[in-house]
Amino acid sequence: MDKLLGLLAIIVVLGLAFLMSNDKKRINYKGIGIMLVAQLLTTWFMFTTKIGQAIINGISAGFNKLIEFGSEGVSFILGGVLSGEGGVFFFDVLLLIIFFATILSVLTYLRILPTIIKYLGGIISKITGLPKVESFNAVNSIFFGQSEALIAIRSQFHHLNNNRLYIVSASAMGSVSASIVGAYLQMLPPQYVLVALPLNMFSALILASVIAPVNVPKEEDHVDIKDVSNDKSIFEAMANGALEGGKIALIVAAMLVAFIASLELVNWIIQLVFVGTTLQEILGYIIAPIGILMGIAPGEVIEAGAVMGTKIVTNEFVAMLQFETMIGDLSEKTVGIVSVFLTSFANFSSIGIIAGTVQGIDSKKAGKVSGFGMKLLIGATLASILSATMVGLFL
Repeated sequence: MDKLLGLLAIIVVLGLAFLMSNDKKRINYKGIGIMLVAQLLTTWFMFTTKIGQAIINGISAGFNKLIEFGSEGVSFILGGVLSGEGGVFFFDVLLLIIFFATILSVLTYLRILPTIIKYLGGIISKITGLPKVESFNAVNSIFFGQSEALIAIRSQFHHLNNNRLYIVSASAMGSVSASIVGAYLQMLPPQYVLVALPLNMFSALILASVIAPVNVPKEEDHVDIKDVSNDKSIFEAMANGALEGGKIALIVAAMLVAFIASLELVNWIIQLVFVGTTLQEILGYIIAPIGILMGIAPGEVIEAGAVMGTKIVTNEFVAMLQFETMIGDLSEKTVGIVSVFLTSFANFSSIGIIAGTVQGIDSKKAGKVSGFGMKLLIGATLASILSATMVGLFL
């Protein structure tokens, strides 16, 4: 029964995207079918085979080792600070972003990451028929944040019409940055965070390809990675990566202060009228129907829906902090589904981030992004639902 509900959830998600499509006749059904099969095979391989589990454990161990290295740097400057029981979130989690951002910056300067991303994107483009720029951007979005992923294709922006702009924006919003994956691993089960990375890449492409189909002439379909880094040496790459990581950590901290405080204010206002009711509970009831289809147990769906709703109206960190305290009381299937759903940038604040980034690249196209901002959020949220449902099918 759970499997049937999961398949129904996938049909509902694709059906909603189809209703939102602005060019139903040009939808690349073959490419979408290939990507759906790729998602099913990836999830099956990772969760049901010994090799897949070994890969997840190996990658998780690698991240844990990097977290240890990063923690040494944090301890050096905060060695005399007593964090107390439970630690301090900013010190124990957010400051690790600096180290991960430094590694990414160095790998980019050495052209290691751009080359890997270009060829992976090329493979996806070849087997699905999607344009190279969109495929490159989807893979790039696994490693870099929303702004960095879009900046990496700035030289191709003049080729992007509204539909292509929607697809690259959806990939940026539907993914997460590798620089903050280490922080996620401190709060959520590693296997679900790691499997969410490739699933979200495909989900974003699938939903965006239904909502905004494209057909690009070969002469306009090329990817240039020559200018992905302006650093002149590996030391400059390290320094710039560290500074960028520091900015991200501070931005996340500032957003957490703002969103958590605002959430408390909204809950206080709601309780003036409806005693004992919170925004999270309201969101839980709203999301409950799709949550049941995704595979969440009826007895847990209100709590899970509350967390998922919190992520949409605030951001993933606020939701993860809330969910972290609940994990021990929920079933493994619910934990897996919600964890994958949370591992993306699909929230209201991302609309502004993406529009602001595009404004810096091409001011004429920024207005277009703002114009389809809600459609972008809906599409990215549907992509998160699709990824989470795929995981639910194998738990």
